[in-house]
Amino acid sequence: MLKIIRPVIVSIFVFTVITGILYPLVVTGIAQLLFPVQANGSIILKNDRAAGSSLIGQPFDHPKYFWGRLSATSPFPYNSASSSGSNMAQTRPDLVKRAQARISALRDADPQASASVPADLATASASGLDPHVSPAAVEYQAQRVARIRGIDKDMVLALIVAYTDQRQFGILGEPTVNVLKLNLALDELQRKINK
Repeated sequence: MLKIIRPVIVSIFVFTVITGILYPLVVTGIAQLLFPVQANGSIILKNDRAAGSSLIGQPFDHPKYFWGRLSATSPFPYNSASSSGSNMAQTRPDLVKRAQARISALRDADPQASASVPADLATASASGLDPHVSPAAVEYQAQRVARIRGIDKDMVLALIVAYTDQRQFGILGEPTVNVLKLNLALDELQRKINK
């Protein structure tokens, strides 16, 4: 009986050490060497403090900031422990109501905006965590942000251009703007203007 059990126990111990300790340590070490920013959560620092992650959106609803996409995560928006989309069909009344509510909130925040609200401002991403919006989404909000902050609109538009990430390798995806990075740059611009 011991001859049968002993190899099983030794195998469990050996494979636990290899797959449970050594392999994770090697992978973590390689990640820290080759991709340290990504391996540590892509944290954005402001004044030596974590302001957020460049990979996870944050809720902005004050009119002086650019707003990102809606988040369908629960129990609160942009909950990275609960990444999910709403899984609602386009014809579902609840989805239409959410989009209409967001459009109304955007219109209430800037009654002077006459352009159509870009779709990515009225809908959630599949992950519910997307930190990016289209350049059209931030350009739609530029007038409101500039007016509330008392900054020239052309300065805000120049900031948008500076923070627009182009297509990957020039062909993949669409241009995007990271809302957190843009809002942090906007705060910095405001600070410089107010000096």
